[in-house]
Amino acid sequence: MTDQQSSYRQIMKATSLFGGVQVINIILQIIRSKFIAILLGPEGMGIMGLLTSTIGIISSMTNFGLGTSAVKDIAAANISEDNNRISLIVNVFRRLVWLTGLLGMLLAIILSPWLSQVTFGNRNYTLAFIWVSTSLLFNQLSSGQLVVLQGMRQLKYLAKANIAGSALGLIVTLPLYYFYRLDGIVPGLIGTAIVSLLFSKFYSRKIYIRPIKISSIQTFEEGKSMLRMGFLISISGLLSVGASYLVRIFISRTGSVEQVGLYTAGFAIINTYVGLIFNAMATDYYPRLSAVAYDNKLCKQSINHQAEIALLVLAPILIIFLVFIKWIIILLYSQQFIAVSSMIYWAALGMFFKAASWSISFIFLAKGTSKLYFWNELSANFITLILNIIGYHFWGLTGLGFSFAVGYLLYFFQVLIISRIKFEFSLDHDFIKIFLFQIGLAILAFLIITYFNKHSSYLAGSLLVGVSGWYSMKELDKRLGILSLLKNYWRN
Repeated sequence: MTDQQSSYRQIMKATSLFGGVQVINIILQIIRSKFIAILLGPEGMGIMGLLTSTIGIISSMTNFGLGTSAVKDIAAANISEDNNRISLIVNVFRRLVWLTGLLGMLLAIILSPWLSQVTFGNRNYTLAFIWVSTSLLFNQLSSGQLVVLQGMRQLKYLAKANIAGSALGLIVTLPLYYFYRLDGIVPGLIGTAIVSLLFSKFYSRKIYIRPIKISSIQTFEEGKSMLRMGFLISISGLLSVGASYLVRIFISRTGSVEQVGLYTAGFAIINTYVGLIFNAMATDYYPRLSAVAYDNKLCKQSINHQAEIALLVLAPILIIFLVFIKWIIILLYSQQFIAVSSMIYWAALGMFFKAASWSISFIFLAKGTSKLYFWNELSANFITLILNIIGYHFWGLTGLGFSFAVGYLLYFFQVLIISRIKFEFSLDHDFIKIFLFQIGLAILAFLIITYFNKHSSYLAGSLLVGVSGWYSMKELDKRLGILSLLKNYWRN
């Protein structure tokens, strides 16, 4: 097996492993939402949503993005195979996790009367916020354990921790909702956080990290780069959430609340069912890229390999969305949501540029260029916000899909130019060939669905899905040797 083939297989192994994890988590989330809707009703779902979203904002403000920034440092220490260095980085990180978790919990407790007043219009939920604040600490500690597994590339343990925590969390909380109804919401949120922490702790203990004594000065010196980069990551996350919030406010003021619901539902489809591929890939991709961040040539190779696999996996799925989105909407929601289909057509085309730009943009995190990452994301969020407002003002929901596609087209060129100037990055010929072929099929599918009658469009669209799938399989076999693996399996 060649080195390149080994690299491609590692990408696909991680994608299939965590793709499965994402699918299971989505199924568990659907089951959980269904039971909560039945047992607690709209009022209970509303209370839970307000509690979790408010606490989520506090978490974003106080976790300093350690769940992302620390992966780079742990992965770099792991690749060095220096046990002393690994122990130092992991122990410093764990101390920072405790400090940021306690900070979040204390801030939520102090602000609990104000949070209750702002969120619910009264102070009746002050005690609820005080109790739920403990979940901030538990979730931060749990995230810390999972980050260690991710940085150390212990992917099987990481997958098991995710699935076990989600499954048992569901089993533990449903009886609380059944017996205590609305009074079971707060214990349920805390119980879920505790279960996740127990499983993350259990699997992280399978990796031996030698405990060492660290002074406060050492903690600061080793941890300041994590905190600096993590802080900018968390600010970028808040800006993204804020931009999304402003778009919803604009839609509700110039359109209607119903339009906000359609917008939310449409992007939930594309981000949940297509986005799970990105989430699955990122789990292994980020630490793997961080491990070779010192070498621009290796970075270029890793990014191009990841981008190729991302496109080959995503393209047939996106073309299926283009051709059959109306049936998918009816299956997931109802005919009342058909109005978002045009928006999703454009968003699906934009996903091709997102796949490419997503793969490249990780270089800013892997290289530890926190300021560059921050300004890159800030400018992208600002441009996207302006495009969304213009798109909805002139073309409604369809304009939001169009602005998504244009936004990621601009973002793609932005990260490509910056990474070329700063890190000597360029796209390989193989990636460009794959990209042009697959997006050409997608554009053809878009035109067919737009201008052909229903029966002809489904027939021609299905043919394009088949061509895209065949091409992806052919190219994946070239990189992974899938057919030879299957032949060897049948011979044995």
